[in-house]
Amino acid sequence: MGKFLAIMFGMMTLSLLIAFSWDAVPTIKNSVHSILNPTLGALISWNLTWGMIILILIISVITTLAQKYLTDQETIKELKKEQKDIQKEVQKFKHDPNKMMELQREGLPLTFKIMELSMKATIFTIIPFILLFRWFLDTFTAMGNPKFFGFLSWLWFYLIFIMIFSSILKKIMKVE
Repeated sequence: MGKFLAIMFGMMTLSLLIAFSWDAVPTIKNSVHSILNPTLGALISWNLTWGMIILILIISVITTLAQKYLTDQETIKELKKEQKDIQKEVQKFKHDPNKMMELQREGLPLTFKIMELSMKATIFTIIPFILLFRWFLDTFTAMGNPKFFGFLSWLWFYLIFIMIFSSILKKIMKVE
């Protein structure tokens, strides 16, 4: 767990450095814009709402595939089953606080292990998504911060649709 947390901390730190260097290091910003403006920018320029929906769907597919193929799905499934069994046991002993605490302590390492296994895909996707979000911010600011459906900012629109698409794709692709 320690090695994994160190790697995650390193990736998060690197991501934050990139995000905070966006305006200070023009090479980062200009490179990302030169790649994304003609591709994703063209999609958004074609039709703001539909372009963004298509873009969010593509992002959802990529993240779901990363989670499916960069994590050990079988182990996660087994650990979640163990966790569910422990929760059933906790319910049986809800009138015995000592036994409940003992069972919850038994389940805590499972939670950390599931989190560690699930976060492995994040190591590979965090930097591209930080760059993408900075590009979104620049693009929608340049467009005058348009509202989706007349009232949603790009961020809320993104968050709502990414949750919807990700949930559907995870069920279809059987991703834990």
